[in-house]
Amino acid sequence: MQDPKDTFLWRNRVALAGGVLLLLAAHMLSSGVRQGNTLARPQGLVAEALRPFQAASARMAHSAGDLFHHYFRLAHIAQDNERLREELAQLNQRQARMVELELENRRLAELLDLKEAIDLKMVAADVIGSDATGMARTLILSQGSSAGLQPGMGVIATGGVVGKLIAASRSASRVMLLNDHNCAVDAFVQRSRARGIVSGVADDGVIMRYVERTADIKVGDAVVTSGLDGVFPRGLLIGSVSAIERKGPGLFLNIAIRPAADLRNLEQVLVIVQAPPHLADSGTS
Repeated sequence: MQDPKDTFLWRNRVALAGGVLLLLAAHMLSSGVRQGNTLARPQGLVAEALRPFQAASARMAHSAGDLFHHYFRLAHIAQDNERLREELAQLNQRQARMVELELENRRLAELLDLKEAIDLKMVAADVIGSDATGMARTLILSQGSSAGLQPGMGVIATGGVVGKLIAASRSASRVMLLNDHNCAVDAFVQRSRARGIVSGVADDGVIMRYVERTADIKVGDAVVTSGLDGVFPRGLLIGSVSAIERKGPGLFLNIAIRPAADLRNLEQVLVIVQAPPHLADSGTS
């Protein structure tokens, strides 16, 4: 009997098996795996097992993308907010400056109207300082002797009488305010023509001195300059009567005056550099 190992199939078994496997692989590559084929089941099982991990990985990648997107978006918004804040601050500064210029133009226009109404030579000046010691009620003006200012000249504002110049350098001057006790302005009550001297008091306030007890004075009466002191022209508003005191046996009334000009918040004034027309003292005329 012939030995099986001597047959052709046994001797060439490796080559024949490799050929069969190569033919099977070529067939699968050329035809693909059809749906429902038994060979597709392992691939389906592997895909099903990996699906949760793939979904989680996709979600993480999506979340990471959203996180970076939101981060850069928030950074961009923060830069825009900072830029808008700077622009708003600049706009507020420009608006404040425009409002200040408008107010200044309005005050200058009012001073110009007052200057034209009085028809005397006057010099406009800014208030640049005040008395630092508190011993006198004075202001420092931005104009001096180079502009024709001299001590003794009258100072007015749009509201009314301010005071008198007491000193002048080349580029600045000092004005004594109406509420200083050393200041004195000849005046009369416009309604009744009762005459007196308006000045400040040591503690505070403005009074009208040397008004006869029999004079016709009422609260609210306007008090104006008389024009008899050679400093102010006649008819400039000084203030109004705020209180009248008739107590005591004295010959004169005690009359409190509310100044027409805001002496605490002056910014621009006019200095009367031209002497007003001389008026003869004719009593209460």
